[in-house]
Amino acid sequence: MRRTEVVTLLGAVLVTAACSAPRTTTPSPIAEPEPLSTTSAAPPAPTTTTPPPPTPPCAVTTGACVSLPQRLAWLLRDGQVVRGPVPAGFGPPDQATPAGSFRVVWKDREHRSSQYGTDMPHSVFFAAGGIAFHAGPLDAPSHGCVHLTDADAAAFFDGLNVGDAVQVL
Repeated sequence: MRRTEVVTLLGAVLVTAACSAPRTTTPSPIAEPEPLSTTSAAPPAPTTTTPPPPTPPCAVTTGACVSLPQRLAWLLRDGQVVRGPVPAGFGPPDQATPAGSFRVVWKDREHRSSQYGTDMPHSVFFAAGGIAFHAGPLDAPSHGCVHLTDADAAAFFDGLNVGDAVQVL
């Protein structure tokens, strides 16, 4: 036999022997996938909670409460908040919204300021000098009034009666 024939023959014998020889080691097992659950687990409870809205800092039980530092207002009836806190705008330091305890003096749904020539929708007057709750831009200073959004001004107009308490802190 020639040398190349011997090498080919030996290679064939080795391949055949290797394929047909019994294994001496056990193969490592293949991990089976976890079965899919047919019931869905409830999502985990949130770990953060939304803090409750600020409570009115005033002693008023029926009327309105205004917090100048928080820039918020509340409408109250029989000790319960019926609207708020709502965002509010105020006068600048030279025309500051007055702090104190007041009473609603009068109301005018379509008031126009005779001094400044501006509309004051849903006006609820409570302090000397024409100071009132009314609809106005929250990002522009008032002349001492409490600016509210249109919807909030309408709610304060409908919810406040002449004689109701107003406290501004």
